[in-house]
Amino acid sequence: MELVQGTLDILVLQGLTWGPKHGYAVALWIEQSSKGSLTVLDGALYTALHRMEERGWIAAEWGISGHGRRAKFYRLTPVGRKQLQTETKGWTDYVAAVGRVLRTTTEPA
Repeated sequence: MELVQGTLDILVLQGLTWGPKHGYAVALWIEQSSKGSLTVLDGALYTALHRMEERGWIAAEWGISGHGRRAKFYRLTPVGRKQLQTETKGWTDYVAAVGRVLRTTTEPA
């Protein structure tokens, strides 16, 4: 399933709530958490990671991955944690509104 525009940031931020991850681990977490329904393309992921780093939502540092390769690890910043809360509320409200519309069984007067 293709990601809806605007969802990648919140998914990445959520994926980093448990601690630092490199880009591939973030993408894998999203895929596994969605039971394979969502896949993130590398280009979109790294563009989002760089954008979020510039905004101060995440910070990055180089380290060694579990496979012994050099990788950039991303972690959530306090500003990013606040952004995640803001975006989570926005998405929760949006999903609830769409749900109400889809459950409507009569035409409005």
